[in-house]
Amino acid sequence: MFYPVELDMHDHGPIKQGTAVLNPAESKRLLAKAVVSLPEIQDAYRDGNLLVATCSTSAFILEELTGEKVQPHCYCIGMVADGMLTTAAKDDRETARFFSKGERVNLPVLEYLDKFDVGDAVIKGGNAVDPYGNAGVLASNAQGGTVGALISFIAVRGLPIIMPIGLEKLIPDVVEASNGWGQRTLDRSMGEKVWLVPVTSGLVVTEIEALGILAGVDAKQVAAGGIGGSEGAVVLLIEGTEKQLDKAWKILESVKGEAPIAVPRHSYTC
Repeated sequence: MFYPVELDMHDHGPIKQGTAVLNPAESKRLLAKAVVSLPEIQDAYRDGNLLVATCSTSAFILEELTGEKVQPHCYCIGMVADGMLTTAAKDDRETARFFSKGERVNLPVLEYLDKFDVGDAVIKGGNAVDPYGNAGVLASNAQGGTVGALISFIAVRGLPIIMPIGLEKLIPDVVEASNGWGQRTLDRSMGEKVWLVPVTSGLVVTEIEALGILAGVDAKQVAAGGIGGSEGAVVLLIEGTEKQLDKAWKILESVKGEAPIAVPRHSYTC
């Protein structure tokens, strides 16, 4: 489901409108700012356990949360890059960051996740989101990789899995897309053989929820795509009071110009 956001635009003056264009890296920065502001994440980071699972968006989240700068192409394993379903080069990979009461800890992942209880949280990006708030994660690991572990240890305990996913990854129906195929059924693949793991228990944060969380504005996607460096861009209509729209605009201007994510090498170029 989408992360629930309550908006208050009544009795505060006339509603103003604006349109905004966000390229994928700009969206990732916006999502990071919103995710780290969530009470579930702040509480888990300060007083409990917080896993920032590997994905390119999580590199932005780490920077917003701790100040640590990690190259996005290093803070992920699976990726879609150079027109391939590929993985990060083994020598480039950064390990996922585990935190306990604000301090980084080093434990085997399953041992760490088995400690999770009420008050703890996980941040995990995805490769797809649909209009119903279902998320999808491409998995090349035969045991389901990180997302498989999260379902086994976190979802079954009813703990929050916050999933920042940009609207460039919007597809019609995650559940339908995941049916009828898998890693072992594929006869050909442009890169890794994967499966789209449907995640119906995550709390998805797109640009729409992010702007609601950070500025209290309503937003909807009205277009997508572009050329000249705006491939994958999303176009949003934003509505709110003048004060809310001003706040949203300052946030949007702060993420504009975020550099595209470079992938100097990956497992199919090494």
